[in-house]
Amino acid sequence: MAEEDEETAQQAQIDDAPVVKLINGILTEAVRPGASDIHIEPFEHELRVRYRIDGALLEVMKPPIKLKAALTSRVKILSQLNIASAVCRRTGGSSSRWRTGSSTPRLDAAGAVRREDRAAHPGQGEPDARPDQVRVRAEGGGGPDEGHPQPYGMVLVTGPTGSGKTTTLYSCLHRINTIETNIMTAEDPSSYNLMGINQVLVRSEIGLTFAAALKAFLRQDPNIIMIGEIRDLETGGIAIKAALTGHLVLSTLHTNDAPSTITRLIDMGLEAFNVASAVNLVVAQRLVRRICKHCAEPTTYPEVVLKSLSMDLGAIEHFRFMKGKGCDSCGGLGYKGRAGLYEVMALSPAVRKAILRGDSAAELRDIAVAEGMLTLRMDGLKKIERGITTLDEVVKETAA
Repeated sequence: MAEEDEETAQQAQIDDAPVVKLINGILTEAVRPGASDIHIEPFEHELRVRYRIDGALLEVMKPPIKLKAALTSRVKILSQLNIASAVCRRTGGSSSRWRTGSSTPRLDAAGAVRREDRAAHPGQGEPDARPDQVRVRAEGGGGPDEGHPQPYGMVLVTGPTGSGKTTTLYSCLHRINTIETNIMTAEDPSSYNLMGINQVLVRSEIGLTFAAALKAFLRQDPNIIMIGEIRDLETGGIAIKAALTGHLVLSTLHTNDAPSTITRLIDMGLEAFNVASAVNLVVAQRLVRRICKHCAEPTTYPEVVLKSLSMDLGAIEHFRFMKGKGCDSCGGLGYKGRAGLYEVMALSPAVRKAILRGDSAAELRDIAVAEGMLTLRMDGLKKIERGITTLDEVVKETAA
């Protein structure tokens, strides 16, 4: 009993240490503005802490430089250098979990990054990913109001790191997760934990790769398979095979837009006829910051600026451009929250024929646009028109 009391007293001393209090404060304060990442960055003469809020980094404090080794060491101790480890902080009745994203040796010391563990918020979709969009994408339609449900085939979500691809896929799974459906996922790492879905964490060091997991899945009677990412020919080949043999396959790729996803698969070494037959839908997406509703106000752009951005002045002459001037609600940033930009390309018969002909990504885009596809820039302009985001954000995230 005395030993237990001594251990409790020692733990209380540890929790009372200044460095522990500071780390706890950094984690707790990150919850209020909805930070997705915390950067603890040591330099030669200063120590910097930044939060990533709505995709943008914001400096929040500069602790004393003498604490740089202790702070990064504390983060390593909390996570035990394990990317799957998490720390839970509770603030005002709500909790947030954080996992270690990276700890890297630098010139002056080790820098540490902690990322919000979205498994703490199951079922939450990315901002502006409407349920009707999510449902139709998962079922193989071409957009919120078109297409018919497809029980098999491949749905791909593409975009750069941090664009919300995994969130979109899990929104799909959340909608189609029923007692009659066997859903299996292979991830690296797992971002969400959903009841009723069989989730496998890929571990390449023991041979459990995406390809190996896929092979195992096909022997376990799945209806729906989600692969974290198609990274190589072997994984792509097995995914195509699964899609062609009666399974719905969801996955992601790192490409700039929907049409180039098709050419990327073929460049990997997959046969064009298999790609054309297996893929039902490709969604390219980006996240842009939302204008703060509390301080939004009209703004204008010089005509020369609009022309330099290849804007169709006739198409935007009725636009009422908005911006946020900055207020207490948004921390003076003028933005609060994020919205999605989507480019949804359904593989229509015309698109499939173009793939078989060996058409380029630009030619595939022209066909899809002629059939009604909105490019990322077009979708961005619609959200500018609705006062959701700014021209600066859309130009930053999309190509003309």
